[in-house]
Amino acid sequence: MTLDIESALRGAAASRASDEAAARFLRTAEDEGLVDVAYARVDSPLGPLLTAGTDRGLVRISYLDFREEDGTLQQLADDVSPRILEAPARLDPVRRELDEYFAGRRNEFDIDIDWSPMGEFQRRILEATYAIPFGGHLSYGEVAERAGKPRAFRAAGTALGRNPIPIVIPCHRVWAAGGKLGGYTGGLDRKRLLLELEGALQPELGSSPGQPG
Repeated sequence: MTLDIESALRGAAASRASDEAAARFLRTAEDEGLVDVAYARVDSPLGPLLTAGTDRGLVRISYLDFREEDGTLQQLADDVSPRILEAPARLDPVRRELDEYFAGRRNEFDIDIDWSPMGEFQRRILEATYAIPFGGHLSYGEVAERAGKPRAFRAAGTALGRNPIPIVIPCHRVWAAGGKLGGYTGGLDRKRLLLELEGALQPELGSSPGQPG
């Protein structure tokens, strides 16, 4: 029994030492400007998420059951910077606002967004989407029109399908013509759950929400 306790204590001490070493490494890397992208895993009612941010703001939210973590990190390296480090504390504001949103205590996000990796067209589409209010919805064509590209509704759908920051940039609020839900990068079940959370879709009826004001 004594040996087991001593072994456990040694293991705990080694774990603490490892955590402290990792914390020192992170502080050093940040102090020396070696971290361009910080990331963290976040639990949510929709499943595990990978969140990532830069000095400019939130740059990625990924559903981890739709895209493997390594694939998401590689895409971040390609799109943003290869200098990526797991740093959960830097994503605490994102986690907090997501928790409040899922708990029904937040109707809009105050998180800064890093738009810089997006092309001009995608950014215009996603900025128009970002402006859709809580509980509202627009069609793909309406989003394209608000982005200044009224005939580009198909391209708008493609840009929304590649939304790198779902939930916060609410592409779930964009529907197909005729009141149909259309697609969603996280799957239609997640889209329905998000709309139900916002009171934009009645779960027992699947009815359409009212248009935003």
